[in-house]
Amino acid sequence: MRLGVLDVGSNTVHMLAVDAHPGARPLPAHSYKVELRLAELLDDGAIGADGIDRLIETIDGAVQAAEDQGCEQLLPFATSAVRGASNADAVLTRVREETGVDLQVLTGEEEARLTFLAARRWFGWSAGKLLVLDIGGGSLEIAYGIDEEPDKARSLPLGAGRLTAAMLPGDPPDPQDVKALRRHVRTEIARTVGEFTRHGRPDHIVATSKTFRQLARIAGAARSAEGLYVQRELSLNSLREWVPKLATMTVEQRRHLPGVSEGRARQLLAGALVAEGAMELFGAQAVEICPWALREGVILRRLDHLPAS
Repeated sequence: MRLGVLDVGSNTVHMLAVDAHPGARPLPAHSYKVELRLAELLDDGAIGADGIDRLIETIDGAVQAAEDQGCEQLLPFATSAVRGASNADAVLTRVREETGVDLQVLTGEEEARLTFLAARRWFGWSAGKLLVLDIGGGSLEIAYGIDEEPDKARSLPLGAGRLTAAMLPGDPPDPQDVKALRRHVRTEIARTVGEFTRHGRPDHIVATSKTFRQLARIAGAARSAEGLYVQRELSLNSLREWVPKLATMTVEQRRHLPGVSEGRARQLLAGALVAEGAMELFGAQAVEICPWALREGVILRRLDHLPAS
């Protein structure tokens, strides 16, 4: 069957159509993606009128793309930007009334658990105990465990878009703002580290998300064009070298780095500070980049509840 998963994220609205059935690897068939950067459109905690109009227009386009691709079902969900908006109920009501899409808002813990499921299925049981890190536009998800359900999952308001909008106004940013953000990030992460380390050291530390992929790419990892099955890593030493460089660059300079999209260039420094803080505080000398993340986790969970053909 062909499924469509509609991910209304803090950076991007992404409809991914996949051919899938229980017990098989989901095969991507079509991708519809628009960078809205909702995390940066929040005004005093609310999504403004223009942001809502743009969101509805984008969801309409995604629904049409899903229909054009013959999707039997559409699995629509929203993450941190909608979850944290003070007018979330009004936004969801307008989306439902004007597009017919009933967005399911994932909690931060659900987001972390579904991302963990995707990473577990990708790496398999031989990876042992996994620690999974995922930096989105609105939040940082952390999950740890040995089974398909993590023993511990947390979501922190440390997304690259959210932090950039709130704490890094300059271009390039003021060094004092960078120091303040670094301190804030590490304080927030340090509060949760003990909840994970009491379960023991992980056997494998994994990172997902566009932010980690871009950081790995500028540090020398293989291009996406080389395929899903090429192993990609990001070392802490490389990240430590790049953070001060990114802190002195303008957005225009960052967007010319390998693998960095124009829409994500502004957020890259904040994402790098979160990645560096998480890796240092969790004792990760390197992370392996997982191609699967939240969308694949949503698809896999849905397939698990379908009868085998």
